[in-house]
Amino acid sequence: MALLRDNPHHSSSLLSLGLLNFFIYGTTVIFAAFFQLYLQDIGMNKLEIGILISAGPLVSLLAHPFWRLMSDRFHNIRLILLVMLIGLLAIGHLLFRVDTFQMLYIVVLLVFFFQSPLLSQSNSLTLGYATNSNQRFETYRLWGSLGWATAALAAGITIDATGKNGFSLLFSIMLILSISSTLILPSSRYTADMPWVSARQFRQVLKNKYFVLFIVLGLFIAIPNSINALFMPLYISDLGGDRLSVGIAVFLSTLLEMAAFVLLNRYLKNKMTYFIGTLTIVSILFAIRWDMMADAALPVQVIIIQLLHAITFGGFFYVGTRLIGLFLPSSLRAAGQAVYSFMLSGVTGIVAGLLGGFTFQDFGPVIMYQMGVMMTLFAAIGYGALWYHFHKNGYPPAISQPKS
Repeated sequence: MALLRDNPHHSSSLLSLGLLNFFIYGTTVIFAAFFQLYLQDIGMNKLEIGILISAGPLVSLLAHPFWRLMSDRFHNIRLILLVMLIGLLAIGHLLFRVDTFQMLYIVVLLVFFFQSPLLSQSNSLTLGYATNSNQRFETYRLWGSLGWATAALAAGITIDATGKNGFSLLFSIMLILSISSTLILPSSRYTADMPWVSARQFRQVLKNKYFVLFIVLGLFIAIPNSINALFMPLYISDLGGDRLSVGIAVFLSTLLEMAAFVLLNRYLKNKMTYFIGTLTIVSILFAIRWDMMADAALPVQVIIIQLLHAITFGGFFYVGTRLIGLFLPSSLRAAGQAVYSFMLSGVTGIVAGLLGGFTFQDFGPVIMYQMGVMMTLFAAIGYGALWYHFHKNGYPPAISQPKS
């Protein structure tokens, strides 16, 4: 982990680290929840918005290893994060001044290049500081969740009051505050000590048929969830809701999501059948949630339904990350996490943008959400069958634990 030049126990340093997480997560949610509304305001339809935003996961396939390589080369995550934030501020300033769709596509690709690895880099930086100062990483992650929820609510109020120009203003302010928080952190000399994953490790992971089945079924949950995350703000707008309604929906779901993580961590046993059974239940709840979304007629109904995000996505995310540790030995968990992230973030984001944009534009939101019902019910059947198999036969690890 990072070795610090200054004493990280100093209270001002710890406060600045908390504020950094608060502002970076706040910046991210402004872009994630309101950028599609900005694109709609300047004349793009749902399909065009979906195509444009689906480019983000594609760009991240290059951006993540590039910025990771830069961190390893310069041994200074703080410096690299600062470069990313300044670059995002500069490109973001240009984003709101382009006057052709061709230039907009180019600039958005550059925005994704700086923005997509932002959370992973800030998490690595936080983990380094927290480890060296004997602080809990979860404490600073909580700052990030509060920033996500608070910024969503503040953005809704601000954009309603100032129009689409409020989006660019708030985005720039949050980035400037993020840069300021990074500058007052003590310098770090080395990056986090995380080895690169080899092709051999990926091949070993993919030999575990149960892990592969878990990932494939997870796609049928993650794709409708990503479609909702991308197009729910546009759905609220089409139902007559304002930006504050979008902010409230994101705010409430984030607060309850944190509570769901705490409860699952306390009461859910670390056992394969319990986790697979939970995924089966979560899949059914997802299907109910999407069916309710298809029937929504008012923005307030969407806001209330969004409260189920804590149980559905919270349960899926928590159990999914824990299952990696049960499916795979410790030597392959980094490769498993990489596959999990690539499939359920990268591939899912691309498919969600294209499929969701096409369905929303040509068939409407009802069909879009009913499609989500069918996909999640298929996942529920698959996970239910997997639970029955493990319940009757146990889980025989497909890959033996190698000696450290």
